[in-house]
Amino acid sequence: MTERFDCHYCKESLFGKKYVLREENPYCVKCYESLYSNTCEECKKPIGCNNRDLSYKDRHWHEDCFHCFKCRRPLVDKPFSTKDEQLLCTECYSNEYSSKCFECKKTIMPGSRKMEHKGNSWHETCFTCKRCQQPIGTKSFIPKDNNNYCVPCYEKQFAMQCVHCKKPITTGGVTYHDEPWHKDCFLCTGCKQQLSGQRFTSRDEFAYCLNCFCNLYAKKCASCTTPISGLGGSKYISFEERQWHNDCFNCKKCSVSLVGRGFLTERDDILCPDCGKDI
Repeated sequence: MTERFDCHYCKESLFGKKYVLREENPYCVKCYESLYSNTCEECKKPIGCNNRDLSYKDRHWHEDCFHCFKCRRPLVDKPFSTKDEQLLCTECYSNEYSSKCFECKKTIMPGSRKMEHKGNSWHETCFTCKRCQQPIGTKSFIPKDNNNYCVPCYEKQFAMQCVHCKKPITTGGVTYHDEPWHKDCFLCTGCKQQLSGQRFTSRDEFAYCLNCFCNLYAKKCASCTTPISGLGGSKYISFEERQWHNDCFNCKKCSVSLVGRGFLTERDDILCPDCGKDI
């Protein structure tokens, strides 16, 4: 007796008929499609055994239903994107949702490299230096007046040049006599120490720190012999080609201050009137 070969679900004989195996059980086409076929997202009809089932993120389509939501062009074996669960070809998605290049105003296609700065986007080949027209890429750049410049071009075109070394000043310069200097170039003429951030003065257009200026040019106090700078409003006493710090202008004998008072001289000494009575 011939062994039976029936549909696992409806038990009808499958001899001479098409059937589908699922988990090693045979089904007639009608039962299989009723039980297991996926429903097409587009037409809402079952995707039968004789149709190609296209799936994306647990959603299914007939091959003829797998097309762009906007232009209706087929998407089978082509790149596509989705927006709000709608299928879109690359061109429609780009025209509708992709960024526009700030330079050429054309769409920046999905998957292509783009450059972004302060809310604007560029094609990589459009993000160029305004001066040399070379792509900036990932290199440093400086924006100015809605244009972008690579650092070398910005320095050549806009940066002030140090009056000493003639190189561009990009950060932290010093202005002296209305001329720009690098901090590292603005040095004391005497000791060559940086003058930026400290008090200094000048002589014959040359800048000096206070120590060098005093040692080189300041008069010496007749009492303590240290330099009298006269800078910053400090006061000193001058008499017959001799000078004293205010604090040093004292009677030689009793040390009383003679600032604003009468005094007498005995050789190189100065005396108050009381101590000078015995002269």
